[in-house]
Amino acid sequence: MKTHLTTFVIALVLFSCNPKEKQLTEMTSPNKKVVVDFNLNNDGQPFYMVKFNNKTIVDTSYLGFEFKDIPAFNKNFVIKNTSTSTFNETWQMPWGEQLDVVNNYNELKIELEESSDLKRQLNIIFKIYDDGIGFRYEFPEQENLKGDIFITEEHTEFNLTEDYKTFWIPGDWDIYEHLYNTTNLSEIDALQFANHKNLAQTYIPENAVNTPVTMVGKDGIHLSFHEAALIDYSGMTLKVDTNNLNLKSNLVGSENTDYKVKKTMPFHTPWRTIQITHNAPDLIESKLIVNLNEPNKLGDVSWFKPMKYTGVWWEMHLGKSSWDYGMTQDMSTWTDGGKSHGKHGATTENVKNFIDFSAKNNIGGVLVEGWNTGWEHWIGFEDREGVFDFVTPYPDYDIDEVVRYGKEKGVDIIMHHETSAATETYEKQQDSAYALMQKYGMHVVKSGYVGKILPKGEYHHGQYMVNHYNNAAIKAAKYKVAVNAHEPIKATGLRRTYPNIISREGLRGQEFNAWASDGGNPPEHLPIVAFTRMLSGPIDYTPGIFNIKFDEYKKDNQVNTTIAQQLALYVVIYSPVQMAADLVEHYEANPEPLQFIKDVGVDWEKTVVLNGEVGNYVTIARRERETGNWFIGGITDENSRSIDIAFDFLEDNQNYEAIVYKDGEMAHWNDNPLDIDIETIKLNKESKLSVKLAEGGGFAISLMKKQ
Repeated sequence: MKTHLTTFVIALVLFSCNPKEKQLTEMTSPNKKVVVDFNLNNDGQPFYMVKFNNKTIVDTSYLGFEFKDIPAFNKNFVIKNTSTSTFNETWQMPWGEQLDVVNNYNELKIELEESSDLKRQLNIIFKIYDDGIGFRYEFPEQENLKGDIFITEEHTEFNLTEDYKTFWIPGDWDIYEHLYNTTNLSEIDALQFANHKNLAQTYIPENAVNTPVTMVGKDGIHLSFHEAALIDYSGMTLKVDTNNLNLKSNLVGSENTDYKVKKTMPFHTPWRTIQITHNAPDLIESKLIVNLNEPNKLGDVSWFKPMKYTGVWWEMHLGKSSWDYGMTQDMSTWTDGGKSHGKHGATTENVKNFIDFSAKNNIGGVLVEGWNTGWEHWIGFEDREGVFDFVTPYPDYDIDEVVRYGKEKGVDIIMHHETSAATETYEKQQDSAYALMQKYGMHVVKSGYVGKILPKGEYHHGQYMVNHYNNAAIKAAKYKVAVNAHEPIKATGLRRTYPNIISREGLRGQEFNAWASDGGNPPEHLPIVAFTRMLSGPIDYTPGIFNIKFDEYKKDNQVNTTIAQQLALYVVIYSPVQMAADLVEHYEANPEPLQFIKDVGVDWEKTVVLNGEVGNYVTIARRERETGNWFIGGITDENSRSIDIAFDFLEDNQNYEAIVYKDGEMAHWNDNPLDIDIETIKLNKESKLSVKLAEGGGFAISLMKKQ
């Protein structure tokens, strides 16, 4: 990975330590449009404010901590010192939405000290970008604060000045698999709007939301609140004071401790982030979250190749086959551990069929779920410790033959590790499991954490699990294994530091369309996801379902999009691993739309968000790294609309052959989802095109360079 450091200037500014003298410190973004003010009130309590284009968007917002057994950090501070710096670099993603990333910010560091006899110290660091801010707390080495520190709560406020239109999910401590709600900030009611019937009970604090949470102002200002570089700390949810339009950090806890975070001095927290833009497309193009993470610590990761993949997965959700050997599990009875007889999916013969299909269609991998022993007793059971064996296949799965056959066909096998949330069992077997992958030349694992965490009392998003997820990925890198985690901790940009963290679930995925009793994900779901969850990092959404209704398997469920939108998702919803999720026979019955999946890239040199409104529609164009070909995807919610595209982002003096896959005249996500028109046209930089999107529809365009 290349890093180009263009400027780095430090200017030191000293301020008086007189606690009676009000000292205002201010720093702007490089373009001067974002301004952060920091100060102390008369009680020595620290606070900050944020302005954008001379408008206050975050008013007086206080900062502090509560601890176990020692006094809180919330007042009696004086400013001992401040320093400022400017930083500008361009670094390169080894894989990603683009090759070059500009990391340009101004930094303000405030060094605080208590005026009491303890003289304890706390530093607060702000990085101010043109597209938002990040700030974190540093606990420096000091005489009167040593050893282990037990944080019972962090009090970080975001005091807003407008009743923003807000796109949010409840602040669930175990899952992010909720539908997004759209309300004013003042109308948020997390318990009332919690709409997920989970496989196990979860904990949702009253009026708390998970991040990223995105807001749209009356004047077009767009905000998104999240965190970056979440390492050895609890995940942060936000408690909402609907009367005062205030957000306050609410860390995920544990039933096993009377604190939420344990740290050893000295340390720093994750970054608290606010992305601030003039419009919705700029939110997606923002790289603030990854920029706030440290550079690559792994070095060369060229052993991981972005790829499309197929796999034994969707057929299990449809009920065609099962994860366990000779059995199947009805998704609707998971909470009871209900089972009925069926057909095992991960057989040598079935996987070879996926390998053959992948080899014919420019698809680099096959995911095999249900290959290993333990699936008969994995969910709905209290005793899940030691259930799964991550190296022993079922008798009808010949792993040696499957890997040999895949190599012969040029197709990689993607490993699957379902832990059933039994973390200690998984940790004991990780070395042997990753070593098995290394032996077979497997470089990608999909991990899963379905169910309540074992040991009991821990939550998916607490410090214990944050460390588990991160440590699993760091260990995997030693075996040249990249991790695609499901039921994960949220993405916070760590893919920059550990680029073997390639993708994750962390949202209501495609599988809900196969079995959810509420009708699955509505057409507005993904036009919201693109401006919320996707801001945090890559999503393994598993697109490409062609058999939209699948009545032969389940009459009461379907995918709530058109087939054209399923194609568009390969461009719109970013991941360096993209699944062609449907059954082989459904693709073979639709060779014309399959051509787009065969052609579309997965690793990008450049991304341009052409248009979009949160929750309504979005159009994204991406240029493939190796070929220079462009691919465009556009999706809409339940409303039909026409999208006008100008191709001025294309290269000068270059002609393209474009294949346009769009909704047919009679297309509709429910009434006629398979109606699709496909045409081939010539395009260049001066071209314009208008495309009509059906209700719940979309379009996809491949632009291949022509001489």
